[in-house]
Amino acid sequence: MSFRALIYLTVAMGVAASTAQAQRLDLAWPTPNTAFRDGRSIETFIQPTESGEVTSGLFGCVRTSGSQFHEGLDLYPVARNRQGEATDKIFAALSGVVRHISTKPGDSSYGRYIVLEHPDVTPAIYTLYAHLSVVESGLKVGDRVATGQTIATMGRSAGGYTIPKERAHLHFEFGLRMTDNFSSWYSFRKFGSPNVHALWNGMNLTGFDPLDFFTRFREREVNNFQEYLARQPAAVTFRIAAGREPDFIRRYPGLLTKPIPSSGLAGWEVKLNPTGLPYAWTPLTAADVTGMAPNAVRITQVDTERVRMHRCKQLVTARGTGHVPARDLTTLLQLVFGLR
Repeated sequence: MSFRALIYLTVAMGVAASTAQAQRLDLAWPTPNTAFRDGRSIETFIQPTESGEVTSGLFGCVRTSGSQFHEGLDLYPVARNRQGEATDKIFAALSGVVRHISTKPGDSSYGRYIVLEHPDVTPAIYTLYAHLSVVESGLKVGDRVATGQTIATMGRSAGGYTIPKERAHLHFEFGLRMTDNFSSWYSFRKFGSPNVHALWNGMNLTGFDPLDFFTRFREREVNNFQEYLARQPAAVTFRIAAGREPDFIRRYPGLLTKPIPSSGLAGWEVKLNPTGLPYAWTPLTAADVTGMAPNAVRITQVDTERVRMHRCKQLVTARGTGHVPARDLTTLLQLVFGLR
């Protein structure tokens, strides 16, 4: 068996639509470490921060006593050179298209990073690979890559801070891109520095838990991302009286719970998972948004226990007998619906 075959979690299994099982992804772990595939504990593949707490390398509100969000997984190396630098090759987790390559470490807290988009899966998620030491020679934006193809070498590049060689790692993400109009939002927010990463700036990317997905995939609880996202728990549900189709849902139509009504679109009901990912979209008619002003937002459901599980994410704030959007939901509304 080839080395590439060893890192695969599965072989693609195309099945007819009439069968009960949905098409299964052709998916690879992004580093040579086989610990996850072998069912070993997270201590054998997750790189903690300087705190030494292994959970600090996971996805979610895992840093600074739960007050700081981490968008992906930090995966440590299994090979080093004589100078102690990580030398693990980094592999594409799925076949896809290279959308962004940042080669200047100082331009982002990601350091050198690559973003792939995966148009052949539903939804067409992105994967992100950060803190790289070297991008594979000849790789360029627009290239198609295969599952398991080498795209870079692990490292410790970063902008604005230093990662010591003993904590070199790959920061890895699964996620969705919020808007095609990111430059407008970035100008609106007046950050005071140019956006050198265009649509692939980290502020335009919203992740979901890679380890949870890989685990459920390995255990055959899900076969693909659409199945996984459909099973996300709802932490917050809101309605917005906006009779337009955001580019987000045009990009990810698989997140629709039903077709857009032929009688006309008057708004949306959107479910957010506990970290703020908008994973289920229901189009609304005029009758569904009766009494709501244009672009008005109404919080219709809050699971307070799930919201508290990720307290570093500020989705809603209690007001009177109900709730209103807080910082992170407000940002989502600005990005996805263009609210200002």
